[in-house]
Amino acid sequence: MTNIGQTRSSHWLALVAGTWIVALVVSGVAAFDRLIWLLEVTPVLIALPVLLFTGSRFPLSGLVYALILAHGLILILGGTYTYARVPLGLWVEQWLALSRNPYDKLGHFAQGFVPAMIAREVLLRRFGLPRGRLVAFLAISVCGLITASYEIVEWWVSVAGGATTEDFLGTQGDPWDTQSDMLFAIVGASVATLLLPAAHDRSMARVKQRP
Repeated sequence: MTNIGQTRSSHWLALVAGTWIVALVVSGVAAFDRLIWLLEVTPVLIALPVLLFTGSRFPLSGLVYALILAHGLILILGGTYTYARVPLGLWVEQWLALSRNPYDKLGHFAQGFVPAMIAREVLLRRFGLPRGRLVAFLAISVCGLITASYEIVEWWVSVAGGATTEDFLGTQGDPWDTQSDMLFAIVGASVATLLLPAAHDRSMARVKQRP
């Protein structure tokens, strides 16, 4: 038997799945480079079945589903154009007189911001840890591990693909791109754990596990 909280979660999950599927189709058709597109949206292609499989057993809060939805769209948009060519980033680059398209930094900020809330929810609801600094530290640490692992995967792909993977790496000539990517992810995780706990707690309170 379901309750109101579970029903809301299922609606959020349906919204995430439906929006992602439509965005993936449109993005795939309009992709600048199909191989780069596939590499960039792979996290979405992995996350979608995982979310659908776990949705009934461990429904997430509405806030986390909303963040996951936004993060997926950031990745899909980056895959459509490649991160160095995303029009939004080019506009910001011109507006702020930057030396490069900053859209990939938004993606890495989200790579910390969103997983931090997912980790926090799992730590609190699944493992029963008390709210406080330890949970925040662990959530940020999880994001650090995720982003470091992603950078290693990018390195493997670059070794295998050579120059053809430049658009996937999105370094735009920056020799410190890997380090700044990890920094932006950790900053994103830290900002999330500082700003969202109260709203996150209220959102989690609306979700109740099945007895």
